[in-house]
Amino acid sequence: MSSAPEAAGHGSENPGAPPRRAPRHCFTVDVEDYFQVSNLEGMVPRESWSSSLSRVEIGTARVLENLDRHETRATFFVLGWIAEHHPGLVRRIAQAGHEIASHGYGHELVTSLDNRRFRSDVRRAKNVLEDLVGTPVVGYRAPSFTIVRSTLWALPILVEEGYAYDSSIVPIRHDRYGIPGSPASPHVVQTTSGPIREIPPSTLQVSGIRFPVCGGGYLRQYPFMVFRWMVRQVASRGDPIILFIHPWELDPDQPRLSADLVSRLRHYRNLGKTSERMQQLLAEFSFGRVRDIFPSLADAKMSRD
Repeated sequence: MSSAPEAAGHGSENPGAPPRRAPRHCFTVDVEDYFQVSNLEGMVPRESWSSSLSRVEIGTARVLENLDRHETRATFFVLGWIAEHHPGLVRRIAQAGHEIASHGYGHELVTSLDNRRFRSDVRRAKNVLEDLVGTPVVGYRAPSFTIVRSTLWALPILVEEGYAYDSSIVPIRHDRYGIPGSPASPHVVQTTSGPIREIPPSTLQVSGIRFPVCGGGYLRQYPFMVFRWMVRQVASRGDPIILFIHPWELDPDQPRLSADLVSRLRHYRNLGKTSERMQQLLAEFSFGRVRDIFPSLADAKMSRD
């Protein structure tokens, strides 16, 4: 079963162009460099990041080109570290009309942090990003989606630090992340510090098993016909599709690091196919920024301590 293709794009700003359907789904980008990902952790020590060959501008340029080709705006969850080292890149993303959100500062997994260090990380990232783009940063996504059952204490801290939504909790079983049984649709979580909207990356339940359908590695690892069918199923059931991608996934020429076999498969498999697959999804579905799909978030107040 498949749903009819949707009009893509966020709405043309050309007054002579035909009207386009308003976006129904969220396209998101986790902006980090290839040597910062959890699958390759330890291959490039954190203290050598600043002197390592960076490819983030190359991959991000390709993401931006694809989005522009399909007249689509997206939400970019940007590492604070990337913003400090590539400020022009972040400004370019914002000037193209995309939403800037936070991916934390240094890509430290929430499961490796205590309350104090987590607060410092998300506050630092928010301040760096807001100083660059001059607008409130109200969205957060944890590195490797590591707001899990044992780190739900992070949600009230996000509220206290001025974040209006989180997109970290995936309702699946995984070796690093996920809270099985958590709601698969966007919902509001009432924390001890106030409400926060949770926007879970897309999943699909088939024969009693919930599968991730949220992009990234799944876009590369699944046969594309299967992935697209699953995305269509999510859309046909009325939920917004929440997809994500990383800039390094559009950079097949990045350096190959000596990780274990599983990590290499997760990171490098089908990098050369990502751009084409991304464009096919952009052509079929109407994607926009998180704040387009949930407009009340655009009015959320930030706190700058």
